[in-house]
Amino acid sequence: MEAFPDDWSRALCIVAHPDDLEYGAAAAIAAWTAAGKRVSYLLVTRGEAGIDGMAPAETAPLREAEERASAAVVGVDAVDFLEGHVDGVVEYGLPLRRDLAAAIRRLQPDLVVTMNHTESWGGTSFNMADHRHVGLAALDASRDAGNRWIFTDAGDPWSGVRRVAVGGSVEPTHFVDVGDTIDVGIASLREHAAYIAGLGTDFDPDAFLRGNARATGEVAGCEYAVAFQMYEL
Repeated sequence: MEAFPDDWSRALCIVAHPDDLEYGAAAAIAAWTAAGKRVSYLLVTRGEAGIDGMAPAETAPLREAEERASAAVVGVDAVDFLEGHVDGVVEYGLPLRRDLAAAIRRLQPDLVVTMNHTESWGGTSFNMADHRHVGLAALDASRDAGNRWIFTDAGDPWSGVRRVAVGGSVEPTHFVDVGDTIDVGIASLREHAAYIAGLGTDFDPDAFLRGNARATGEVAGCEYAVAFQMYEL
């Protein structure tokens, strides 16, 4: 893997649910904001179907609040949520691509960050539909945003996105050294306390994130690292 490039200033992170970024990418985001990068979050849903013992109407505002608190921990104060896309049944298609292209045109990032859009996290670990659909739509919308003849009602074209970085990919190409920010990334995940409690397991954010970052660091040549697959546009 190569070191993550530094020649960018604004990133837009697009994921399906609150907590998606916190399962690894947040430590990298903390490193970026500490270096003066501007990072914004866009959540396609409020994660309203994510807690089995709690009704969606109650879950949605709770998880939105947890995401805002989690983002603040890593230095992100711009957190937006799309309307019209339902947790658990997010569909890949033109409406989602249009909404994401509109956000990209409005926020004008030069880097888009999203999550694994393939069927697997590696081996037999199956990736859910929302992640796959949002990740693929984010890739497509990054290009759609620059074409003035696509989604003509979704703002002025923005062709400044140069790269899309995919977290959780089984084919990583780049890494971010998070030795100075791994603890911040763990603290960010801990903000999702209601969601983690709803899992009904003994999940330990510290053990999970530190273990993954240490394994990636062994490949990258540092103590702790977060990996991404990079696409050039």
